[in-house]
Amino acid sequence: MTALTLSTAAASGLRADAIVVGVAKGPGSKSGNLVLAPGAETVDKGYDGKLAAVLETLGASGGEGEVTKLPAPSGFKAPVVLAVGLGPVPEKDETYDAEALRRAAGVAARALAGSKKAAFALPIEDSGDAGAIAEGALLGAYSFDAYKVNGGNGNGKAPLAEVALLGTKPRDKAFKAAVERALAVTEELNRARDLVNTPPNDLDPEAFAAVASAAAKEHGIKVQVLDEKALTKGGFGGILGVGAGSEAPPRLVKLSYTSSKADKHLAFVGKGITYDSGGISLKPAGHNETMKCDMAGAAAVFAAVVTAARLKLAVNVTGWLALAENMPSGTATRPGDVLRMYSGKTVEVLNTDAEGRLVLADAIAKASEETPDAIVDVATLTGAMMLALGNRTFGIMANDDAFRTSIHEVAEEVGEPSWPMPLPSDLRKGMDSPTADIANMGERMGGGLVAGLFLQEFVGEGITWAHLDIAGPAFNEAGPFGYTPKGGTGSAVRTLVRLAERTADGDLG
Repeated sequence: MTALTLSTAAASGLRADAIVVGVAKGPGSKSGNLVLAPGAETVDKGYDGKLAAVLETLGASGGEGEVTKLPAPSGFKAPVVLAVGLGPVPEKDETYDAEALRRAAGVAARALAGSKKAAFALPIEDSGDAGAIAEGALLGAYSFDAYKVNGGNGNGKAPLAEVALLGTKPRDKAFKAAVERALAVTEELNRARDLVNTPPNDLDPEAFAAVASAAAKEHGIKVQVLDEKALTKGGFGGILGVGAGSEAPPRLVKLSYTSSKADKHLAFVGKGITYDSGGISLKPAGHNETMKCDMAGAAAVFAAVVTAARLKLAVNVTGWLALAENMPSGTATRPGDVLRMYSGKTVEVLNTDAEGRLVLADAIAKASEETPDAIVDVATLTGAMMLALGNRTFGIMANDDAFRTSIHEVAEEVGEPSWPMPLPSDLRKGMDSPTADIANMGERMGGGLVAGLFLQEFVGEGITWAHLDIAGPAFNEAGPFGYTPKGGTGSAVRTLVRLAERTADGDLG
Protein backbone atom coordinates (compact mmCIF):
# COMPACT_ATOMS: atom_id res chain seq x y z
CA MET A 1 0.00 0.00 0.00
CA THR A 2 1.23 3.47 -0.89
CA ALA A 3 2.42 5.45 2.15
CA LEU A 4 0.86 8.83 2.94
CA THR A 5 2.32 11.80 4.82
CA LEU A 6 1.28 15.37 5.56
CA SER A 7 3.88 18.04 4.97
CA THR A 8 4.34 21.77 5.53
CA ALA A 9 7.53 21.84 3.46
CA ALA A 10 7.91 24.15 0.50
CA ALA A 11 7.73 22.38 -2.86
CA SER A 12 11.18 23.68 -3.82
CA GLY A 13 12.95 22.06 -0.88
CA LEU A 14 11.22 18.69 -0.70
CA ARG A 15 13.15 15.66 -1.87
CA ALA A 16 10.84 13.75 -4.18
CA ASP A 17 10.71 12.25 -7.67
CA ALA A 18 8.02 14.70 -8.78
CA ILE A 19 5.86 17.62 -7.69
CA VAL A 20 2.20 17.48 -8.69
CA VAL A 21 0.33 20.71 -9.39
CA GLY A 22 -3.17 21.34 -10.65
CA VAL A 23 -4.21 23.30 -13.72
CA ALA A 24 -7.68 24.19 -14.95
CA LYS A 25 -9.57 25.52 -17.94
CA GLY A 26 -10.35 29.19 -17.63
CA PRO A 27 -13.41 30.79 -19.23
CA GLY A 28 -13.56 32.76 -22.46
CA SER A 29 -10.99 30.95 -24.58
CA LYS A 30 -11.23 28.11 -27.06
CA SER A 31 -7.78 26.97 -26.03
CA GLY A 32 -8.88 26.79 -22.41
CA ASN A 33 -7.04 29.87 -21.08
CA LEU A 34 -4.96 27.72 -18.75
CA VAL A 35 -5.17 28.65 -15.06
CA LEU A 36 -2.87 27.44 -12.30
CA ALA A 37 -4.80 26.01 -9.36
CA PRO A 38 -4.04 27.11 -5.78
CA GLY A 39 -1.09 25.20 -4.36
CA ALA A 40 1.10 25.78 -7.42
CA GLU A 41 2.37 29.22 -6.33
CA THR A 42 5.83 28.10 -5.18
CA VAL A 43 6.37 26.07 -8.33
CA ASP A 44 5.18 28.94 -10.52
CA LYS A 45 7.63 31.27 -8.79
CA GLY A 46 10.43 28.89 -9.80
CA TYR A 47 9.44 29.48 -13.44
CA ASP A 48 9.44 33.26 -12.89
CA GLY A 49 5.64 33.28 -12.99
CA LYS A 50 5.52 31.69 -16.44
CA LEU A 51 4.47 28.11 -15.60
CA ALA A 52 1.02 28.48 -17.21
CA ALA A 53 2.57 29.85 -20.41
CA VAL A 54 5.12 27.04 -20.56
CA LEU A 55 2.40 24.41 -20.06
CA GLU A 56 0.23 25.94 -22.78
CA THR A 57 3.23 25.84 -25.12
CA LEU A 58 3.47 22.12 -24.35
CA GLY A 59 -0.20 21.68 -25.27
CA ALA A 60 -1.79 21.61 -21.83
CA SER A 61 -5.40 22.81 -21.67
CA GLY A 62 -6.40 21.99 -18.10
CA GLY A 63 -8.89 19.36 -19.23
CA GLU A 64 -9.90 16.78 -16.64
CA GLY A 65 -7.40 13.92 -16.47
CA GLU A 66 -4.82 15.56 -18.73
CA VAL A 67 -1.19 15.07 -17.65
CA THR A 68 1.80 17.19 -18.67
CA LYS A 69 5.34 16.59 -17.42
CA LEU A 70 8.20 19.05 -17.57
CA PRO A 71 11.61 19.51 -15.90
CA ALA A 72 11.47 21.20 -12.51
CA PRO A 73 12.97 24.71 -12.13
CA SER A 74 16.60 25.19 -11.20
CA GLY A 75 17.18 24.81 -7.48
CA PHE A 76 14.27 22.40 -6.86
CA LYS A 77 15.22 19.10 -5.25
CA ALA A 78 12.54 17.25 -7.27
CA PRO A 79 13.54 16.75 -10.92
CA VAL A 80 10.04 16.74 -12.46
CA VAL A 81 6.85 18.78 -12.27
CA LEU A 82 3.64 17.00 -13.24
CA ALA A 83 0.63 19.19 -14.07
CA VAL A 84 -2.72 17.43 -13.90
CA GLY A 85 -5.94 18.83 -15.33
CA LEU A 86 -8.81 19.61 -12.95
CA GLY A 87 -11.37 20.61 -15.57
CA PRO A 88 -13.17 23.97 -15.59
CA VAL A 89 -12.20 26.67 -13.10
CA PRO A 90 -14.84 26.86 -10.33
CA GLU A 91 -17.43 29.60 -10.44
CA LYS A 92 -16.77 32.77 -8.44
CA ASP A 93 -16.70 32.18 -4.67
CA GLU A 94 -16.60 28.39 -5.19
CA THR A 95 -13.72 25.96 -4.74
CA TYR A 96 -12.70 22.79 -6.54
CA ASP A 97 -15.11 20.05 -5.53
CA ALA A 98 -13.90 16.92 -3.79
CA GLU A 99 -14.47 14.64 -6.74
CA ALA A 100 -12.40 16.82 -9.09
CA LEU A 101 -9.53 16.70 -6.59
CA ARG A 102 -9.99 12.98 -6.07
CA ARG A 103 -9.85 12.23 -9.79
CA ALA A 104 -6.88 14.50 -10.44
CA ALA A 105 -4.90 12.92 -7.62
CA GLY A 106 -5.73 9.47 -8.97
CA VAL A 107 -4.57 10.35 -12.46
CA ALA A 108 -1.32 11.77 -11.11
CA ALA A 109 -0.66 8.72 -8.95
CA ARG A 110 -1.14 6.39 -11.93
CA ALA A 111 1.13 8.54 -14.10
CA LEU A 112 3.87 8.33 -11.45
CA ALA A 113 3.97 4.53 -11.22
CA GLY A 114 7.56 3.47 -10.60
CA SER A 115 8.34 6.56 -8.51
CA LYS A 116 9.36 6.37 -4.87
CA LYS A 117 7.86 9.66 -3.70
CA ALA A 118 5.68 12.43 -5.09
CA ALA A 119 4.70 15.74 -3.50
CA PHE A 120 1.10 16.73 -4.23
CA ALA A 121 0.62 20.51 -4.29
CA LEU A 122 -3.06 20.46 -5.27
CA PRO A 123 -5.68 22.93 -3.94
CA ILE A 124 -6.36 22.41 -0.22
CA GLU A 125 -8.83 24.74 1.45
CA ASP A 126 -9.66 22.50 4.39
CA SER A 127 -9.32 19.00 5.81
CA GLY A 128 -12.01 17.71 3.44
CA ASP A 129 -9.86 18.61 0.45
CA ALA A 130 -6.88 16.86 2.03
CA GLY A 131 -8.97 13.75 2.56
CA ALA A 132 -10.22 13.78 -1.03
CA ILE A 133 -6.71 14.16 -2.48
CA ALA A 134 -5.38 11.43 -0.21
CA GLU A 135 -8.21 9.11 -1.18
CA GLY A 136 -7.75 9.74 -4.90
CA ALA A 137 -3.98 9.26 -4.77
CA LEU A 138 -4.18 6.03 -2.78
CA LEU A 139 -6.89 4.60 -5.02
CA GLY A 140 -5.11 5.74 -8.17
CA ALA A 141 -1.85 4.11 -7.10
CA TYR A 142 -3.55 0.69 -6.84
CA SER A 143 -2.29 -2.22 -8.87
CA PHE A 144 -3.08 -5.93 -8.79
CA ASP A 145 0.12 -7.79 -9.58
CA ALA A 146 -0.10 -10.94 -7.46
CA TYR A 147 -0.05 -13.15 -10.56
CA LYS A 148 2.55 -11.24 -12.60
CA VAL A 149 6.14 -12.46 -12.56
CA ASN A 150 7.46 -8.93 -13.14
CA GLY A 151 4.75 -7.29 -10.98
CA GLY A 152 3.67 -3.67 -11.10
CA ASN A 153 0.77 -2.72 -13.36
CA GLY A 154 1.80 -5.18 -16.04
CA ASN A 155 4.60 -2.92 -17.21
CA GLY A 156 7.23 -3.72 -14.60
CA LYS A 157 6.58 -0.52 -12.65
CA ALA A 158 5.63 -0.71 -9.00
CA PRO A 159 2.91 1.61 -7.70
CA LEU A 160 3.89 5.05 -6.44
CA ALA A 161 5.47 4.29 -3.06
CA GLU A 162 4.78 7.48 -1.10
CA VAL A 163 2.47 10.49 -1.36
CA ALA A 164 3.30 13.70 0.51
CA LEU A 165 0.43 16.19 0.74
CA LEU A 166 1.72 19.77 0.74
CA GLY A 167 -0.21 22.69 2.17
CA THR A 168 -1.64 20.66 5.03
CA LYS A 169 -1.62 20.97 8.80
CA PRO A 170 -0.03 17.78 10.19
CA ARG A 171 -0.87 18.63 13.82
CA ASP A 172 -4.46 19.70 13.17
CA LYS A 173 -7.01 17.17 14.47
CA ALA A 174 -9.32 17.62 11.51
CA PHE A 175 -6.52 17.02 9.00
CA LYS A 176 -5.30 13.97 10.93
CA ALA A 177 -8.82 12.54 11.04
CA ALA A 178 -9.37 13.15 7.33
CA VAL A 179 -6.18 11.34 6.40
CA GLU A 180 -6.82 8.46 8.80
CA ARG A 181 -10.28 8.06 7.28
CA ALA A 182 -8.81 8.09 3.77
CA LEU A 183 -6.31 5.41 4.72
CA ALA A 184 -8.97 3.14 6.23
CA VAL A 185 -11.39 3.55 3.34
CA THR A 186 -8.80 3.08 0.59
CA GLU A 187 -7.04 0.13 2.20
CA GLU A 188 -10.30 -1.77 2.57
CA LEU A 189 -11.61 -0.69 -0.84
CA ASN A 190 -8.37 -1.88 -2.42
CA ARG A 191 -8.75 -5.17 -0.57
CA ALA A 192 -12.21 -5.47 -2.16
CA ARG A 193 -10.59 -4.81 -5.54
CA ASP A 194 -8.07 -7.56 -4.85
CA LEU A 195 -10.87 -10.01 -4.09
CA VAL A 196 -12.74 -9.13 -7.28
CA ASN A 197 -9.55 -9.52 -9.33
CA THR A 198 -8.53 -12.85 -7.76
CA PRO A 199 -9.07 -15.76 -10.18
CA PRO A 200 -11.95 -18.07 -9.23
CA ASN A 201 -9.67 -21.09 -8.95
CA ASP A 202 -8.12 -19.35 -5.93
CA LEU A 203 -11.25 -17.68 -4.53
CA ASP A 204 -14.09 -20.11 -4.01
CA PRO A 205 -16.70 -19.62 -1.25
CA GLU A 206 -14.57 -21.32 1.39
CA ALA A 207 -11.50 -19.20 0.54
CA PHE A 208 -13.55 -15.98 0.56
CA ALA A 209 -14.97 -16.92 3.94
CA ALA A 210 -11.45 -17.53 5.26
CA VAL A 211 -10.30 -14.07 4.13
CA ALA A 212 -13.32 -12.45 5.77
CA SER A 213 -12.82 -14.41 8.98
CA ALA A 214 -9.16 -13.43 9.25
CA ALA A 215 -9.91 -9.74 8.73
CA ALA A 216 -12.82 -9.84 11.17
CA LYS A 217 -10.67 -11.29 13.91
CA GLU A 218 -7.97 -8.71 13.24
CA HIS A 219 -10.39 -5.82 13.70
CA GLY A 220 -12.55 -7.12 16.54
CA ILE A 221 -15.53 -8.05 14.38
CA LYS A 222 -17.60 -11.05 15.39
CA VAL A 223 -17.75 -13.60 12.59
CA GLN A 224 -19.97 -16.61 11.94
CA VAL A 225 -19.56 -18.91 8.94
CA LEU A 226 -22.36 -21.30 7.95
CA ASP A 227 -20.99 -24.19 5.88
CA GLU A 228 -23.04 -26.50 3.67
CA LYS A 229 -24.15 -28.62 6.65
CA ALA A 230 -25.32 -25.62 8.63
CA LEU A 231 -27.03 -24.18 5.55
CA THR A 232 -28.87 -27.46 5.01
CA LYS A 233 -29.93 -27.64 8.64
CA GLY A 234 -31.07 -24.00 8.51
CA GLY A 235 -33.11 -24.43 5.35
CA PHE A 236 -31.21 -21.99 3.11
CA GLY A 237 -32.63 -23.42 -0.11
CA GLY A 238 -31.65 -20.49 -2.28
CA ILE A 239 -27.95 -20.50 -1.43
CA LEU A 240 -27.79 -24.29 -1.53
CA GLY A 241 -29.68 -24.45 -4.82
CA VAL A 242 -27.27 -22.08 -6.53
CA GLY A 243 -24.22 -23.90 -5.19
CA ALA A 244 -25.54 -27.40 -5.90
CA GLY A 245 -23.66 -27.83 -9.16
CA SER A 246 -20.22 -26.95 -7.84
CA GLU A 247 -17.63 -29.07 -6.08
CA ALA A 248 -16.91 -25.97 -3.98
CA PRO A 249 -19.79 -25.80 -1.47
CA PRO A 250 -21.49 -22.50 -0.56
CA ARG A 251 -21.09 -20.40 2.56
CA LEU A 252 -23.04 -17.70 4.37
CA VAL A 253 -20.78 -15.39 6.36
CA LYS A 254 -22.07 -13.03 9.03
CA LEU A 255 -19.82 -10.16 10.13
CA SER A 256 -21.02 -8.18 13.16
CA TYR A 257 -19.47 -4.87 14.16
CA THR A 258 -21.01 -3.40 17.30
CA SER A 259 -20.45 -0.09 19.03
CA SER A 260 -21.30 0.68 22.65
CA LYS A 261 -22.36 4.15 21.48
CA ALA A 262 -24.75 2.94 18.77
CA ASP A 263 -28.50 3.31 18.75
CA LYS A 264 -28.97 2.33 15.08
CA HIS A 265 -28.33 -0.93 13.25
CA LEU A 266 -27.59 -1.33 9.54
CA ALA A 267 -27.51 -4.65 7.72
CA PHE A 268 -25.53 -4.90 4.49
CA VAL A 269 -26.10 -7.96 2.28
CA GLY A 270 -23.72 -8.85 -0.56
CA LYS A 271 -24.06 -11.17 -3.53
CA GLY A 272 -20.99 -13.39 -3.55
CA ILE A 273 -21.05 -15.63 -6.62
CA THR A 274 -17.35 -16.42 -6.83
CA TYR A 275 -17.83 -17.64 -10.40
CA ASP A 276 -20.97 -17.53 -12.49
CA SER A 277 -21.14 -19.85 -15.46
CA GLY A 278 -24.91 -19.40 -15.63
CA GLY A 279 -25.40 -22.95 -14.39
CA ILE A 280 -27.53 -25.16 -16.62
CA SER A 281 -28.73 -21.96 -18.34
CA LEU A 282 -25.15 -21.56 -19.52
CA LYS A 283 -23.96 -18.10 -20.48
CA PRO A 284 -23.15 -17.63 -24.19
CA ALA A 285 -19.59 -17.37 -25.47
CA GLY A 286 -17.98 -14.06 -24.61
CA HIS A 287 -19.90 -13.62 -21.35
CA ASN A 288 -17.91 -15.93 -19.08
CA GLU A 289 -14.45 -14.39 -19.01
CA THR A 290 -15.09 -11.76 -16.34
CA MET A 291 -17.53 -13.71 -14.19
CA LYS A 292 -15.04 -13.85 -11.34
CA CYS A 293 -16.40 -10.36 -10.59
CA ASP A 294 -19.85 -11.67 -9.65
CA MET A 295 -18.88 -11.55 -5.97
CA ALA A 296 -18.21 -7.78 -6.07
CA GLY A 297 -21.27 -7.06 -3.93
CA ALA A 298 -20.03 -9.32 -1.15
CA ALA A 299 -16.56 -7.78 -1.45
CA ALA A 300 -18.07 -4.31 -1.04
CA VAL A 301 -20.06 -5.35 2.02
CA PHE A 302 -17.01 -6.99 3.58
CA ALA A 303 -14.89 -3.89 3.00
CA ALA A 304 -17.58 -1.57 4.38
CA VAL A 305 -18.00 -3.51 7.62
CA VAL A 306 -14.25 -3.63 8.23
CA THR A 307 -13.96 0.09 7.48
CA ALA A 308 -16.77 0.87 9.94
CA ALA A 309 -14.87 -1.07 12.59
CA ARG A 310 -11.57 0.67 11.80
CA LEU A 311 -13.25 4.08 12.02
CA LYS A 312 -15.04 3.07 15.25
CA LEU A 313 -18.34 4.42 13.96
CA ALA A 314 -21.16 4.80 16.46
CA VAL A 315 -23.49 2.47 14.58
CA ASN A 316 -23.93 -1.29 14.58
CA VAL A 317 -23.22 -2.80 11.16
CA THR A 318 -23.87 -6.40 10.20
CA GLY A 319 -22.57 -7.75 6.93
CA TRP A 320 -23.99 -10.85 5.25
CA LEU A 321 -21.88 -12.47 2.51
CA ALA A 322 -23.94 -14.93 0.46
CA LEU A 323 -21.22 -17.03 -1.21
CA ALA A 324 -21.68 -19.70 -3.85
CA GLU A 325 -20.26 -20.87 -7.17
CA ASN A 326 -22.80 -21.32 -9.98
CA MET A 327 -21.72 -24.27 -12.11
CA PRO A 328 -23.41 -26.81 -14.43
CA SER A 329 -23.14 -30.47 -13.47
CA GLY A 330 -25.23 -33.54 -12.79
CA THR A 331 -26.14 -32.16 -9.38
CA ALA A 332 -26.92 -28.61 -10.51
CA THR A 333 -30.31 -26.98 -10.08
CA ARG A 334 -32.33 -27.27 -13.31
CA PRO A 335 -34.74 -24.85 -14.94
CA GLY A 336 -38.11 -25.94 -13.63
CA ASP A 337 -36.85 -26.97 -10.21
CA VAL A 338 -38.55 -25.49 -7.14
CA LEU A 339 -36.49 -24.30 -4.19
CA ARG A 340 -37.80 -23.77 -0.69
CA MET A 341 -36.13 -20.59 0.55
CA TYR A 342 -35.02 -19.72 4.08
CA SER A 343 -38.15 -17.59 4.49
CA GLY A 344 -40.35 -20.61 3.71
CA LYS A 345 -41.46 -19.29 0.33
CA THR A 346 -41.01 -21.50 -2.71
CA VAL A 347 -39.35 -20.29 -5.90
CA GLU A 348 -39.66 -21.85 -9.33
CA VAL A 349 -36.29 -21.52 -11.06
CA LEU A 350 -36.96 -20.63 -14.66
CA ASN A 351 -33.40 -19.54 -15.38
CA THR A 352 -30.39 -20.72 -13.39
CA ASP A 353 -28.46 -17.64 -14.54
CA ALA A 354 -30.79 -15.53 -12.40
CA GLU A 355 -29.01 -16.96 -9.38
CA GLY A 356 -27.88 -13.84 -7.54
CA ARG A 357 -31.39 -13.01 -6.42
CA LEU A 358 -31.71 -16.50 -4.95
CA VAL A 359 -28.69 -16.24 -2.64
CA LEU A 360 -29.61 -12.65 -1.73
CA ALA A 361 -33.19 -13.63 -0.91
CA ASP A 362 -32.00 -16.11 1.71
CA ALA A 363 -29.54 -13.65 3.21
CA ILE A 364 -32.07 -10.79 3.24
CA ALA A 365 -34.64 -12.96 4.98
CA LYS A 366 -32.05 -14.00 7.57
CA ALA A 367 -30.91 -10.40 8.09
CA SER A 368 -34.54 -9.35 8.59
CA GLU A 369 -34.81 -11.54 11.69
CA GLU A 370 -32.64 -9.05 13.57
CA THR A 371 -35.02 -6.19 12.63
CA PRO A 372 -32.27 -3.71 11.67
CA ASP A 373 -33.17 -0.09 11.03
CA ALA A 374 -32.35 -0.64 7.37
CA ILE A 375 -31.12 -3.34 5.01
CA VAL A 376 -29.03 -2.49 1.95
CA ASP A 377 -28.13 -5.25 -0.49
CA VAL A 378 -25.39 -4.85 -3.09
CA ALA A 379 -25.07 -7.02 -6.15
CA THR A 380 -23.79 -7.34 -9.70
CA LEU A 381 -27.31 -8.48 -10.40
CA THR A 382 -28.55 -7.77 -13.94
CA GLY A 383 -27.28 -7.02 -17.39
CA ALA A 384 -30.49 -5.03 -17.79
CA MET A 385 -29.17 -2.41 -15.38
CA MET A 386 -26.07 -2.02 -17.51
CA LEU A 387 -28.27 -1.48 -20.57
CA ALA A 388 -30.23 1.16 -18.67
CA LEU A 389 -27.40 3.06 -16.95
CA GLY A 390 -24.16 2.10 -18.68
CA ASN A 391 -20.90 0.90 -17.22
CA ARG A 392 -20.22 3.60 -14.62
CA THR A 393 -23.55 4.13 -12.84
CA PHE A 394 -25.35 1.82 -10.42
CA GLY A 395 -29.09 1.69 -9.90
CA ILE A 396 -30.85 2.21 -6.56
CA MET A 397 -34.23 0.67 -5.73
CA ALA A 398 -35.94 0.84 -2.36
CA ASN A 399 -39.23 0.32 -0.54
CA ASP A 400 -38.95 3.85 0.87
CA ASP A 401 -38.55 6.87 -1.41
CA ALA A 402 -36.78 9.00 1.20
CA PHE A 403 -34.24 6.26 1.88
CA ARG A 404 -33.61 5.78 -1.84
CA THR A 405 -33.03 9.52 -2.19
CA SER A 406 -30.69 9.52 0.80
CA ILE A 407 -28.53 6.75 -0.66
CA HIS A 408 -28.42 8.55 -4.00
CA GLU A 409 -27.21 11.70 -2.25
CA VAL A 410 -24.60 9.75 -0.31
CA ALA A 411 -23.31 8.06 -3.47
CA GLU A 412 -23.02 11.37 -5.28
CA GLU A 413 -21.25 12.90 -2.28
CA VAL A 414 -18.49 10.30 -2.33
CA GLY A 415 -18.13 10.32 -6.12
CA GLU A 416 -19.96 7.09 -7.03
CA PRO A 417 -22.41 7.76 -9.90
CA SER A 418 -25.85 6.31 -9.17
CA TRP A 419 -29.45 6.76 -10.21
CA PRO A 420 -32.78 6.15 -8.41
CA MET A 421 -34.89 3.47 -10.10
CA PRO A 422 -38.56 2.57 -9.54
CA LEU A 423 -40.19 -0.68 -8.46
CA PRO A 424 -43.31 -0.73 -10.68
CA SER A 425 -45.93 -2.96 -9.08
CA ASP A 426 -47.32 -4.01 -12.48
CA LEU A 427 -44.12 -5.96 -13.19
CA ARG A 428 -44.69 -8.23 -10.18
CA LYS A 429 -47.38 -10.25 -11.99
CA GLY A 430 -44.83 -11.50 -14.49
CA MET A 431 -43.20 -13.56 -11.72
CA ASP A 432 -46.40 -15.45 -10.88
CA SER A 433 -45.80 -19.20 -11.01
CA PRO A 434 -48.41 -21.96 -11.40
CA THR A 435 -46.18 -24.23 -9.33
CA ALA A 436 -44.53 -22.12 -6.63
CA ASP A 437 -45.09 -18.91 -4.67
CA ILE A 438 -42.97 -16.96 -7.14
CA ALA A 439 -40.67 -17.52 -10.12
CA ASN A 440 -37.15 -16.16 -10.31
CA MET A 441 -37.84 -14.55 -13.69
CA GLY A 442 -40.49 -12.17 -14.98
CA GLU A 443 -40.91 -9.86 -17.93
CA ARG A 444 -37.82 -9.35 -20.07
CA MET A 445 -38.33 -5.61 -20.36
CA GLY A 446 -37.38 -3.88 -17.15
CA GLY A 447 -35.38 -6.91 -16.02
CA GLY A 448 -33.36 -4.95 -13.47
CA LEU A 449 -36.57 -3.70 -11.86
CA VAL A 450 -38.05 -7.21 -11.88
CA ALA A 451 -35.01 -8.43 -9.92
CA GLY A 452 -35.58 -5.68 -7.37
CA LEU A 453 -39.25 -6.64 -7.02
CA PHE A 454 -38.20 -10.25 -6.45
CA LEU A 455 -35.83 -9.27 -3.63
CA GLN A 456 -38.48 -7.06 -2.03
CA GLU A 457 -40.59 -10.18 -1.46
CA PHE A 458 -38.03 -11.42 1.09
CA VAL A 459 -37.60 -8.24 3.14
CA GLY A 460 -39.07 -8.46 6.63
CA GLU A 461 -42.29 -6.58 7.24
CA GLY A 462 -41.78 -2.95 8.21
CA ILE A 463 -38.03 -2.92 7.49
CA THR A 464 -36.57 -0.16 5.34
CA TRP A 465 -34.66 -1.69 2.45
CA ALA A 466 -32.63 -0.64 -0.59
CA HIS A 467 -31.06 -2.58 -3.43
CA LEU A 468 -27.93 -1.42 -5.27
CA ASP A 469 -27.38 -3.06 -8.66
CA ILE A 470 -23.69 -2.46 -9.37
CA ALA A 471 -23.46 -4.69 -12.45
CA GLY A 472 -22.05 -1.85 -14.56
CA PRO A 473 -19.41 -0.13 -12.42
CA ALA A 474 -18.17 -3.15 -10.41
CA PHE A 475 -15.70 -4.28 -13.06
CA ASN A 476 -13.98 -1.96 -15.53
CA GLU A 477 -13.11 -3.75 -18.77
CA ALA A 478 -11.94 -0.54 -20.45
CA GLY A 479 -8.85 1.50 -19.67
CA PRO A 480 -8.26 3.16 -16.28
CA PHE A 481 -9.66 6.63 -15.65
CA GLY A 482 -9.39 9.02 -12.72
CA TYR A 483 -8.67 6.88 -9.68
CA THR A 484 -10.46 3.86 -11.20
CA PRO A 485 -8.25 1.00 -12.43
CA LYS A 486 -8.94 -1.61 -15.03
CA GLY A 487 -10.58 -4.64 -13.42
CA GLY A 488 -12.23 -4.63 -10.01
CA THR A 489 -13.23 -1.14 -8.90
CA GLY A 490 -14.58 -1.51 -5.35
CA SER A 491 -17.90 0.02 -6.39
CA ALA A 492 -20.35 0.85 -3.56
CA VAL A 493 -17.78 0.55 -0.75
CA ARG A 494 -17.60 4.31 -0.21
CA THR A 495 -21.37 4.67 -0.47
CA LEU A 496 -21.92 2.07 2.25
CA VAL A 497 -19.26 3.61 4.50
CA ARG A 498 -20.69 7.11 4.11
CA LEU A 499 -24.19 5.77 4.79
CA ALA A 500 -22.87 4.22 8.01
CA GLU A 501 -21.22 7.52 8.96
CA ARG A 502 -24.39 9.48 8.36
CA THR A 503 -26.39 6.93 10.33
CA ALA A 504 -23.93 7.23 13.22
CA ASP A 505 -24.48 10.98 13.07
CA GLY A 506 -28.23 10.49 13.37
CA ASP A 507 -29.13 10.98 9.71
CA LEU A 508 -30.38 7.67 8.34
CA GLY A 509 -32.65 9.29 5.74
